[in-house]
Amino acid sequence: MSLSEAMLIGQYQHTIDVKKRLALPIKFRGELGSKIIITKGVENCLVVYTEKEWEVVSQKLGNLPISQTEARSFTRHLLASATEVSLDKLGRILIPDYLKQYASLKKDVIVCGLSNRLEIWDDAKWQNYSKNAEKGVEDIVSKLGNL
Repeated sequence: MSLSEAMLIGQYQHTIDVKKRLALPIKFRGELGSKIIITKGVENCLVVYTEKEWEVVSQKLGNLPISQTEARSFTRHLLASATEVSLDKLGRILIPDYLKQYASLKKDVIVCGLSNRLEIWDDAKWQNYSKNAEKGVEDIVSKLGNL
C-alpha cells in the first residue's frame, strides 16, 4: 500500500513514559514514515501529519485569504505551533512541552486515526469528548446530509 492510499483508522490507548516519550501504535508506524509533523488541534488535542500530508495542509493554509481575520488566526494556530519530530527505532516520539501543555497530556493518552491524520488526546479529555459527541451524532449526520 502506498502512502497516498494509506488509511489511519482506529483508536489506541498508550502512555507517555517517564522520559516524556510516546510510542505510536505499531499499526500506524509504517504509514507515518520516520518524520512526522505535530501541531495543535482544534479541540485541545494534537494533530499528527505525515510529511506528505503536511505539504497538502500547509499549501491549503497558505491559500487562505490573509485579509480575513479568521483565516490568519487559524493559519497561525496550526503553522506557528507545528514541529517536525522523528520516530526512534521503537516508534516513539518526544512531544514538545508546549504541545503537551496545550493538550493537557499527562500519562495516559488516546491516539486516534482519522484517515489522513492522527489525533492525540489526554485519555480523560477523550472519554469526555466521546461521551458528549455520541449524544449528538444523529443531529450531526442530518446536518451533514449525504456523505
